Amino acid sequence: MAKYSKKAGDKVEKVMHEKKKGKLKSGRSGKKVTSRAQAIAIGLSEARKAGAKVPKKKSAAPKKRAGAKKKAAPKKKSSR
Repeated sequence: MAKYSKKAGDKVEKVMHEKKKGKLKSGRSGKKVTSRAQAIAIGLSEARKAGAKVPKKKSAAPKKRAGAKKKAAPKKKSSR
């Protein structure tokens, strides 16, 4: 089963063409997008808003897991 719909792929393709032409701007600041990854993210975001099948966004901050890191047991001192 496909993760992304055809509509999402078409949207990303359109955005990549805009980036290559130098016409793709970022949302709030309006600066020109130069990063390929940022262009893909913009395309997927637009596809998500249009109702295309796109997986959920991953959160920016990593989630803390309970007991993820275990502290090393203190070393025993050897008596000599």
